[in-house]
Amino acid sequence: MITESVPAALAGERLDRVVALVGDISRSAASALIEAGGVTLDGEPATSGKVRLTEGQTFTIDLDAQPQVAPPGPDPTVAFEVVYADDDIAVIDKPAGVVVHPGAGNREGTLVSGLLARFGSLADVGDPDRPGIVHRLDAGSSGLLVVALTDRAVAPLVSQFVDHSAGRIYTAVVWGHPASSRGIIDAPVGRSRRDPLRMAVVADGRPSRTEYRVIEHLDRISELALVECRLETGRTHQIRVHLSSIGHPLVGDPVYGQRRPHLGLKRPFLHAAELSFEHPIR
Repeated sequence: MITESVPAALAGERLDRVVALVGDISRSAASALIEAGGVTLDGEPATSGKVRLTEGQTFTIDLDAQPQVAPPGPDPTVAFEVVYADDDIAVIDKPAGVVVHPGAGNREGTLVSGLLARFGSLADVGDPDRPGIVHRLDAGSSGLLVVALTDRAVAPLVSQFVDHSAGRIYTAVVWGHPASSRGIIDAPVGRSRRDPLRMAVVADGRPSRTEYRVIEHLDRISELALVECRLETGRTHQIRVHLSSIGHPLVGDPVYGQRRPHLGLKRPFLHAAELSFEHPIR
């Protein structure tokens, strides 16, 4: 649940646009969420995304609100690689551009539908709308994701991501060469005061730590670096915000890229390269 007050900078903006940006969802998903009753404005259910906001209004977004529709079905056209699988879990390599689970305005072509086509029994595991899903990757990110294939695997896996005992290592391509070849960015992340549609390093944000290591410099096209990032916490946009905060935003990042060119990329250059966790059953 997200609750915000409309700042002066957003006065006059349409509700659906603000919901899309604050909730990090598409404009169509924001409209569907409003129609499903997932957004309130000054305590009353919002009935239209076309309404223009005024300074000081309070809006609440419930991203879990869903229209009353059938659960997702199998879709064999959603392609992904299975890296490992046994009776209880599967580790898959999610392609960039694929949304993990259905949401308002985004019911088709998700990873869940592809998983249902590959693992038929998954339909009865966990949440009917996101069966087997115990953590997530942003749509623009690629890489490793573990999925629970049985009910008994769900809770033990979820707990490891909640308490941060599961290890996650990402590779990223950033602008410039960090001054130090390795370091820890220990800076709280929360909603930006200047632009509440973005996350930022803020004093009253949630504790956030990212350990990074420069793997190599990539200077054939421009001054770039390949960086390994190890998450000690898992905040929204944490790696993107932290690397941008030290002056080295991700290549292709349309939000935190500091107006750098995207070099033809349509998403941030961020890949979940390694995933470590305790097997939930063995």
